[in-house]
Amino acid sequence: MLIGGVLCVGLPGALWFAPLRMDLTEKHALAIASFMIVAWITEVLPHAVTGIIGCYLFWVLKVVEFETAFSGFADQTPWFLFGAGLIGMMATKSGLARRLAYMVMANVGAGYPRLLLGFILSSFLLTFLVPSGIACVIIMAAVAVGVMEVFGLGRGSNVGRGIFVTLTCTAGIFDKMLIAGAASILGRGLIEKITGIQVYWSQWLLAFLPCALVTIFFTWHLVVWMYPPEKPSLEGGAEFMRDSLEKMGPWSRDEKRSLFLMLVGTALWSTDLIHHISPAVIGIGIGLLATVPGVGVLEPEDLKRQNYLPVFFTAAAISMGNVLVQTKALNAMTEIMFDWMRPLTTSIYSVALVPYWTAFCYHIFLGNELSMLATSMPPLLNFAKASGIHPLPIALVWAFASGGKIFVYQSGVMVAGYSYGYFKAMDLLRVGLCLTVVESLVLLLVVPFYWPLIGIR
Repeated sequence: MLIGGVLCVGLPGALWFAPLRMDLTEKHALAIASFMIVAWITEVLPHAVTGIIGCYLFWVLKVVEFETAFSGFADQTPWFLFGAGLIGMMATKSGLARRLAYMVMANVGAGYPRLLLGFILSSFLLTFLVPSGIACVIIMAAVAVGVMEVFGLGRGSNVGRGIFVTLTCTAGIFDKMLIAGAASILGRGLIEKITGIQVYWSQWLLAFLPCALVTIFFTWHLVVWMYPPEKPSLEGGAEFMRDSLEKMGPWSRDEKRSLFLMLVGTALWSTDLIHHISPAVIGIGIGLLATVPGVGVLEPEDLKRQNYLPVFFTAAAISMGNVLVQTKALNAMTEIMFDWMRPLTTSIYSVALVPYWTAFCYHIFLGNELSMLATSMPPLLNFAKASGIHPLPIALVWAFASGGKIFVYQSGVMVAGYSYGYFKAMDLLRVGLCLTVVESLVLLLVVPFYWPLIGIR
């Protein structure tokens, strides 16, 4: 914190007064952006607070006008995230998310391998309903703890380690495979804002569907092999799921309303290549319908409990990108961060490989995935345009790489899963690294051969 505080003041101050050969407005924009980036990296302040301070400095120091300094708040992306949060709250409050998880788990069959597959499939399904990796972990962890009690196993057991490390890793990856979590929503927003290319919900899902299928079955076999059950036969898990489902009783009115709204939203998202309605319009609309009396299930008190800081942070990150573009300071950032990568991205295969591992390494040093995308995506897209590379494939690879994690500090999802105490940091390192390597190999095949078939070239 002390080092971060010193850097947050010292580096921007040095850039502000440095005799650099660049326009004064460009230099001042770069100085304020450096404050925001360093503060996001070191987490001296909450991310949203840092972002709003940066926007305020852009304005009050007359780097740009107010409309540009806070332009991200008028962008659709933060409000898409707001709508997604309301949808997740609706699915959780109504009990729909937990009911569907129990239904999937009860029908996969008995035994540890089948239950593990049920947890993975449920986690993937919940990503469509609850656009928050942390929320998915909490919902599925409640189910997993009950299963541990039925099996008579506690913390440190292979079954517990396997189930919880699986829930944690998959929750951190699945929300990058569709426009659901904050990272993919921010990534899509930056792509559209900087390049003008419209990215559809169905297009994103189709792009990473092969990765999702490989992840599901590879994770299943990997964890069963790494963490075999202590007992040759583990019975009672399926019965526990069925009993839990019976205790929930018949479908409630709130669950039916939530399911209807979710089906409408999913149907519109999955067909957006046909009707061309923006995913943000759909997400915000469904989220707002969830708050309408007689239609949705949310009440004013629920809105007060909603966490709005990610919305503010996302808006501030987009504002910073807009300021850097308008003042042309983005060109200087591009040269500093990505010029070395130019000779390494000469083919479609290198576009699938080099950005992925560059983003993975960058994510190790910049733990928060939202900060990682906010600080790197604008110069990356500028680099792609300057190098004659189509920005969409490289941006999708970069955004997807934010899901590759091997340390607990890299995401709130990892922290949430780790906090239950069922696995150690080394377990996350082993499973996370294996998944990262496999995802990279899948992209090496998907990007050059599959993506052109769905219009991503």
